[in-house]
Amino acid sequence: MNIEQIREYTLSLPGVTEDQAFGEDILNFRLEGKIFVCLWLGGGKYDMKDGVSRIALKLSPERNMELREQFSAVTPAYHWNKTHWSDVYYEQLDDALVEGWISESYRLIVSKLPKAFQAKYVFD
Repeated sequence: MNIEQIREYTLSLPGVTEDQAFGEDILNFRLEGKIFVCLWLGGGKYDMKDGVSRIALKLSPERNMELREQFSAVTPAYHWNKTHWSDVYYEQLDDALVEGWISESYRLIVSKLPKAFQAKYVFD
């Protein structure tokens, strides 16, 4: 996947909004105000690892550990709680994996919403 495909896929999920609350180099994707994906746009104060493209994903602590053990392109998130967030170097991974993990992050946020909101965001 490339940066635009990441953005398009994430915005295709029901109810997702985007903003740049942390500066021009980070695009945040939210559901009901809760961030679940941060897309690094390049440059800025968050440049690291020689400019390699990445997203930060919120996943369960167990899932983060599992993915970090299986994939060298998944590491503890640089500027986030390392228990709940992982940096994913998406250009080094299969597109289907990355899309699946974005969906998983989205579903985690949906599961934490009040029951009245959850039915609004069910998707296949």
